[in-house]
Amino acid sequence: MNGQFAPPTEDLEPWCPGPPEAPATSRPASSASTCRRRWDNRCIENKPGGGTVIGTGQVAKSAADGHTLLLMSNSFVINAKLHANLPYDGIKAFDSVACLTNSPQVIAVNAASPHKTFKEWIEAAKARPGTISYATVGPATTQHIAGEMLQRAAGIKLIYTPFGGGAPAVNAVLAGHVDTALANLSEMNGFLEAGKVRPLAVTTLQRLDALKNVPTVAESGYPGYEAAAWFGLVAPKGTPPEAVAKLADAANKAMADAEVRKKIVGVGLEPYTKNPEQFAAHLADQFAKYSKVIDEAGIKA
Repeated sequence: MNGQFAPPTEDLEPWCPGPPEAPATSRPASSASTCRRRWDNRCIENKPGGGTVIGTGQVAKSAADGHTLLLMSNSFVINAKLHANLPYDGIKAFDSVACLTNSPQVIAVNAASPHKTFKEWIEAAKARPGTISYATVGPATTQHIAGEMLQRAAGIKLIYTPFGGGAPAVNAVLAGHVDTALANLSEMNGFLEAGKVRPLAVTTLQRLDALKNVPTVAESGYPGYEAAAWFGLVAPKGTPPEAVAKLADAANKAMADAEVRKKIVGVGLEPYTKNPEQFAAHLADQFAKYSKVIDEAGIKA
């Protein structure tokens, strides 16, 4: 293997453990497809099923030669906590390669809602515990956990209303069936532009360029609060370090490309690059954070 690994010219097979039409799969994969200048011979294979467990397990069993990668997101660490009998050894079954993007989440209400600001919404939730509802894709998803994190940070009690996807959750708010939506920016963009929903706060540490007038949860009195869906690449455990380094370098160079960044921002994502060491630390931090909330909230798969 030494001296022979050359991802720009040899076959590379990234696996996406979700359906091709899913945002968590299609958008990052679409952006990654622009890497063809560096990875000429690559095949993106979607392997949905089992809440991403099937595709993830398939990659874990693949040869650790640097030619098979997994495009993964938050479910990678959530599943490692929730499932005791995974067909692979959780996050330990992989080597971190690169973090690519994140998907900011927005807390929003119907445009006709009496809650004009995030502060007013929090005050109402504190005044009437258990009366304000929030909708997310779920349960046991990034957005569901973000809602549980918010309740603990703010000392409020909300009614959790899960839906089969982020779009149905937002539609329920539009129809007046649920008070609040906590969803990816990409799932709200059109309604925000049309003025049909009112953004109250974003869950990133910094304000978003697309919503510069909308405060973060952190700056609204809950320092350190951060919740976002992120996407990255991992390889089967034991992949040679030189292969990981070359893959990481190619991925981060692609993410620095102006064309790629434009496409990413255009679908509601943000560049969020990390090298292998930084990404490994990020995964460990996310596992610890999610595990705490999952245990406290009694979240089940």
